[in-house]
Amino acid sequence: MASESSGRTFQEYLEHHLQNLVYGPLPAGHERKFYTKGDDETTKEAYCQSKNLDYDGEKYCKETLTEDGWYLANNKTDVDAMGFWALHIDTMFFSVLLGGLFLFIFAGAAQNFSLDKPTKLQLFIEMMIDFINGVVKGTFKAAQNSLIAPMALTIFFWVLLMNVMDLVPVDLIPYPAELLGVPYLKVVPTTDLNLTAALALSVFVLYLFYSIKSKGFVGFIKSISLHPFGPWMLPANLFIEIIDLIAKPLSLALRLYGNLYAGEMIFLLIAGMVSINLTSFMGLGLNLAGITLSLIWAIFHILIVVLQAFIFMMLTVVYMNMAHEKFEQH
Repeated sequence: MASESSGRTFQEYLEHHLQNLVYGPLPAGHERKFYTKGDDETTKEAYCQSKNLDYDGEKYCKETLTEDGWYLANNKTDVDAMGFWALHIDTMFFSVLLGGLFLFIFAGAAQNFSLDKPTKLQLFIEMMIDFINGVVKGTFKAAQNSLIAPMALTIFFWVLLMNVMDLVPVDLIPYPAELLGVPYLKVVPTTDLNLTAALALSVFVLYLFYSIKSKGFVGFIKSISLHPFGPWMLPANLFIEIIDLIAKPLSLALRLYGNLYAGEMIFLLIAGMVSINLTSFMGLGLNLAGITLSLIWAIFHILIVVLQAFIFMMLTVVYMNMAHEKFEQH
């Protein structure tokens, strides 16, 4: 299988690809483990000794930290010990990189704008702007706000670019990175709940801001305390409306994360069928099946990555429309 090239079991291969590159604090006394290299015990032990590490007798080199500090995680045990303040370096890197790519493409198209000889890129961007502007006009009717359409455009393309990374072959970037000393690397930012939750919370903060701005603070409190049953059912109103408020960021974050994580998992399961043994009939058959299934799933997955970006953008516009609606007590 694909895991054979790294000396891992298939379970370890899956766990490795689903682990982020995490940087965070570790306490003194924590034991860190690193994969050793070699085909026999002597070679593995020699490798650990060359790194000034102890050999655990199986497949890991290990060291015990003598002081508190910030480190890159080498396994799930490290991640669990780091706690809340750990940073997902790969998620931050690829999300910022793809956001920069989005800005670079659109800025370049704007600088080369031409009415007489528009480029194909310009025509495509104009088409997408018209499409998203039409979606916003058809959905956002509660008020006038010039921020909504640019925000919807940015969300759609940024999320789309992050989703498209799911179509990159699963070992194409992480394997070379591991050879260069990077222990983990997840290239699809939207398979990280931290990122989808951050996006959803950003939208939620804007929802609260425009709700209070549109209704006033007193009006906003009334909208969650007097609706839908009136003042005599205030506890029930608060319970229903608070659940509804919490559901907004949760639905945004979990829908995007769940769909992309599941898609990545299927790609990894298909990759596990590929064998590095090309001398046997079974090895050739597994390779052919893996390549065929990867292609079929990638074609189907194109619809998913586009659809999830559109849904995230559409729900954001819907929530902004709800935030701008005036509260009317019935």
